[in-house]
This record gives sequence, C-alpha cells and structure tokens, in this order.
Amino acid sequence: MAHYVDGFVLPVPRNKLAVYRRMARTAGKVWRDHGALQYIECVADDVKPGKHTSFPQSVKLKAGEAVWFSWIVFKSRAHRDRVNGKVMKDPRMAAMMDPWIRRRCPSTASG
Repeated sequence: MAHYVDGFVLPVPRNKLAVYRRMARTAGKVWRDHGALQYIECVADDVKPGKHTSFPQSVKLKAGEAVWFSWIVFKSRAHRDRVNGKVMKDPRMAAMMDPWIRRRCPSTASG
C-alpha cells in the first residue's frame, strides 16, 4: 500500500537540541492525535555538505547548528490535507513555537 509523506529539513542550533526534541515530541503527538500514521524525527549531525546539493546546503547550515530531517506519513494526499488542516488549528502547535524557529525558519511561522 502506498502512503503519502510530508518531509522537512531544518537547521537547529546545537544549544537548542533539547528544546527542539521536546517540541518534536509534542508535534508528533499532535499529528498522530489528528490521524497521521507516523511522525519521525532524525538528527543528521554528521552530514557533510555535498558537491551540488545536500541537507546542510538546503538549510544554509551555520556553525553551531545541526540538520534535522523529519517526515510525517499519511494514508493519502487527501488524508494529509485533512490532518494538516486540523494540526494547524491545534493550540498546542502555536504554544510550542520557540522564537528562534520563527527567526531561522520563517516558513514555520505562517501556519
């Protein structure tokens, strides 16, 4: 059975890893509470920049940051759209957004 996946890559300051892990735990719960099949978070703390493209290049990684690659699994694109609609309205999401994420990853602030 094929699934639909949303993936994202973002830079996380190494001194904020514990904060991000707590946020990711909450986010995973929120997505699963609204029907996502899986929510997976991975740190890529030893990935080197590639010659043409790579995770570090994609986020313009700065010194003192680690790359996080994460994905959420859904039944289908329609299922993803329904779940994400509910997630974006969930007050737990707004409550956990740390200001450094809004500054470094502006697309996360638009909801």
